[in-house]
This record gives sequence, C-alpha cells and structure tokens, in this order.
Amino acid sequence: MKIKNITILVSFFLIVLTQYAQGTKKPNIIIILTDDQGYGDVGFNGNKQLLTPNIDKIASNGVVFTNGYSSYAVCGPSRAGLITGRYQDRFGYSRNPLFAPKDATIGLPLEEETLAEALKKGGYTNMAIGKWHLGANAIYRPLKRGFDEFFGFLSGGHKYFPEQLVLNDLSEVTSQFDAYNTKLLRNDTRIEEKEYLTDAFSREAVNFVEKNVDKPFFLYLAYNAPHAPLQATEKYLSRYKHIENKNRRTYSAMVSAVDDGVGLLLDKLKELGIEENTIVFFLSDNGGVESKGAYNGVLRGGKGALFEGGIRVPFAMQWKGTVPANQKYEHPIIALDIFATVVAQAKVSPKNDIDGKNLIPFLTKENKEAPHEELFWRMYDKNSFALIKGDLKLHKNVIGKTGLYNLKSDISEKKMLKDSILSIKLRELYKAWNAKNIAPIFDGLLEDKDYNTKHPDRYKNVEKY
Repeated sequence: MKIKNITILVSFFLIVLTQYAQGTKKPNIIIILTDDQGYGDVGFNGNKQLLTPNIDKIASNGVVFTNGYSSYAVCGPSRAGLITGRYQDRFGYSRNPLFAPKDATIGLPLEEETLAEALKKGGYTNMAIGKWHLGANAIYRPLKRGFDEFFGFLSGGHKYFPEQLVLNDLSEVTSQFDAYNTKLLRNDTRIEEKEYLTDAFSREAVNFVEKNVDKPFFLYLAYNAPHAPLQATEKYLSRYKHIENKNRRTYSAMVSAVDDGVGLLLDKLKELGIEENTIVFFLSDNGGVESKGAYNGVLRGGKGALFEGGIRVPFAMQWKGTVPANQKYEHPIIALDIFATVVAQAKVSPKNDIDGKNLIPFLTKENKEAPHEELFWRMYDKNSFALIKGDLKLHKNVIGKTGLYNLKSDISEKKMLKDSILSIKLRELYKAWNAKNIAPIFDGLLEDKDYNTKHPDRYKNVEKY
C-alpha cells in the first residue's frame, strides 16, 4: 500500500513539474510566410474554391487579423520590415535587391538587428528555411544574421522541380534570374535535393522542430510558393482539375502544397506536446498577382501597388491557451508587430527602436485600444505613399493621383471622399513620418541593366558557394 502511495505521489509531482516547466519555458516561435499569396486565397478569408484546411486551423485556434498588412507591396522590402520590426524605409531597404553576391552594399544593413539576433540574446535556437532575399553577399547570409541553421536559397525566387536546379554554385550564375536554377543551400553547402521544393521546406521544418523540442526555438519558414514560376506536381494539381484557367489551377496547387506542410507542422507540435508553448504566425509577404493565378478578393490592385490588394494580406496567429480561439481582430495591424510581440514574450530587449507593437495585450482584451494610431507605406521610386488612420486611408498612386477612402464602408477603394481639409491633415502626418526615412541604399531590380553597365564584372570571379 505504501509503495502504491509513493508511486502516486511521484507521478503527481512529475505532472506538476512538467506543467511548471512548460509554463516557465519561453515560448517557441514559428513564422510561416508565403510569397505573393492573395488576400482571398485562404479559407479563413472566405475562399471556397482554394481549400486551405490546415492554414485555417491557425485561424480557428487563434485569431484572424481582418485588417492585417505587410509593410511593403513587394517581397524584399516587406521581409526586411518583418525581420527587423522596423519600417524598411528607415534604413533604405526600399527596393527589391539585385542578385549581386559580390556587392557588399546590397543587403540588410548590419546595423539592423534581425529577430533571430534578438532572440539569440534570450537563448533561442534559430533556423531559416526557404527564401532569404535579404542579401546574397557572404556578410548578409542567414548564419551571419542570428540563425543557427539555413536551408533554402538566397535570391528573390526559385524553380520548384529539383531536376531544374542545375547550377552547382554561384560561379555558374551569369544573369539576374540564373539564381533561380541554383542548387539549394544547407547552411553554406550546396546539396542535391530530390523533392518538390515546397515539400522539402516542409520536411526540414518538421525535422527542426522535432530536433529542438527541449529548448526554445525560432523557425522562420519562408515558402517561396506561390511566387512564380508557376510549378506544381501532379499530387497537388490533381486536386484542382475542375479549374479551367491553367494559371489559377497551378497557383491553387502550389498553395495546397503549402497547406499540407502547415498541417504536418501543426501535427508535430501536437504530437510533441508543445502546442501551448508555441506561437505560430501565418501571413503573406504582400498581395497576389491576379494575372498569375492569385485572388485578392474584393480588394483593389495587387502586388506592387499600395491599394489594399497590394498590402492587405492573409494574416492569422495562434497561441493556444493564451490567445483566445476563433477571434476576428478588426483593428489594423502590420507585419512589424510580429517582432515586437515575439521579443516581449521572449523577454529580450531589441537593439534598435522598433515600429511594431506587442499584440498580446490587445488579443487578450487587456488593452481595448487600437494598437496603432496610424500605419504608413512609401514606395520611393514610384513617388507613391499610403497611410491609414482609423477607417480612413490616404493614398497617392504611381500616376500622382491622391485619393481619400473610408475602408470600413469602401474596402474596394472605389469612392474617393471629398474632404480636402482632412486630406491635408493626413498628408502632414505622412510628411512627419517620412522625415525619418532615408533614400534607397542600393540598386534594385529596375536598375538591373544600368547596374550591369556600371559593374561589367558583376558575374566574374564570384565565390563558388
């Protein structure tokens, strides 16, 4: 009888100790970032054609940000904002970077602290998977920016079929988009991949989580899907045979591959018993390209523009046991908030002043105010800008036309409001914000031809790895 009682007591204390350990351990962080996914291309935003049951679980387990924004309308700058928690215009990352691995001026400035670098101070183990796009030069690569592991590619896009990855290293790259054909990197070593790229990234994500279950980790899972080129395997294409438009069918299949990967990752968290100690974010880096199969819903415009279709993105998060489930959060939030939210939970202080806000008090209803009074966007080369204040949005587009809209009653930005006084006040807010920004610090994709003229040795004597 005594032995039985002792066994019960030991079991009880083990349970208590386990619960205590889970409650005091810093939360794991997972950011799942898709590439050029339209606002309307998830079930949680109402799409019934493109099925995303696993991505939708993140929303049902936690919160959908109905007014969730990226910080830029194209890939590179939006990623720079996300990974630093700062408006990318603060440090001149206002262009999609050229692929010029010899050039040490093209990349995320070393003075900027990445989320991985911040979390390192809190004892986190970090991995980046997929698309980097924050600098190809050796000084900017993931292992130099706070990540312990990297599996992916450095450029702005990539081929998906492994048999098309024919370039052995950077010494074989001879043009901007040749980098799409390079073999993948595992850390700083080129490897032979056998799987469809999206499946490979999902595999590596699950392996990383399993390997690091006993310590706090940060996983930055940056899928390049559904960014062009539109490529999918029959496994995923067969799910959408009923879609006649070829681009839409392939695009849908690519998103479906991502959704399968998200499912594997969520299942692994549950299997390992770390669901309630893991914060999972899901979002796209910018709006979709509808000519390439995306669907931005009722939003106007798409990637590359500061209309809602370019910057309002599918955005959800879960933190089971802490953030109440099945929420729809209506106040505008931005990808910069991820950094602020994460460092607050990890109890680390960022090196630089950040522009994001810790969202947890707002999601638990501890704070019932809006996280931001205003949000801002600038596209320097297009002389375009936008700002949102409450329900109002002021937008100057690429042809110089300025419009004032009420997004609550006109989410499609079809009816310009006639209120010149209010427009002037909002423009003054933008000017004050923009005064803290700087001009772009490097040439971007639009300067590819000029850059080649100025740097005729761009692809000569490039490092092999």
